[in-house]
Amino acid sequence: MAEARQRRPLRVGIGVGLPLVAAVALAALLLRLFPADATGRWGLSPAVVAGVCWAGQLWYVGYGLDPEGITGGFWRRLFGLANTVTLVRGALYAVVAGFIVAPPETALAWIPALCYGTGVALDNLDGTVARTVGRETEIGRRLDMAFDTFGFVAAPLVAVAWGLLPVWYLSISAARYVFRGAVWLRRARGLPVGDLPDSDLGKYLAGVQMIFVTVALVPPAPTDLVWALAPVVLAPSLAVFTRDYLAVSGRLPGRR
Repeated sequence: MAEARQRRPLRVGIGVGLPLVAAVALAALLLRLFPADATGRWGLSPAVVAGVCWAGQLWYVGYGLDPEGITGGFWRRLFGLANTVTLVRGALYAVVAGFIVAPPETALAWIPALCYGTGVALDNLDGTVARTVGRETEIGRRLDMAFDTFGFVAAPLVAVAWGLLPVWYLSISAARYVFRGAVWLRRARGLPVGDLPDSDLGKYLAGVQMIFVTVALVPPAPTDLVWALAPVVLAPSLAVFTRDYLAVSGRLPGRR
């Protein structure tokens, strides 16, 4: 009981305090950096939307933490070198998401490509740093997974909203959720769920997707060429999600 009471302020700080402070700080910074007239569509500010998205990411990570794993030294581990790199990636992806409400002709059109591309470039750095200093943690893994997933939704949404990618390209953003939902449904129905194939192909293809979306967001990129290449880039990744579901559902030969 005493331990639960001790953890309560920490959980409030993680679930409420940290997201709120981070949202206000990011929005204030962007409002200072962006021109005063950089207002998005529907009267929404990209800076404010970015702050809300940043808070949402942090709340999601904190909400899913195991209460038993929140022990002394949490804040020190959270803001360690590796996790700080991961947090920077999450903030960059939140900035990208803010431009969903910005018109494509904005003078700041280069920012989504710059922020998303920088986040992609930092994608493996946090894991490398964590392994180097021996500080791989549950919070680090949750941050990395949550931010990767969020960035994989935010960047294509901006590209589609600006007409830089076809709307059906969002199927790659939905594929992970469809896959996880299908697996959850099998478990809920009491059906067996097997192991994923021992393959890094999905990771490599995800890297290709990230680079392609970054290029699509670059203002000078030829939109006609990007649209023509979109199905070529998209198809292998969707095929891998299909393969993974066939594997966990026991439909591939030799997998039960």
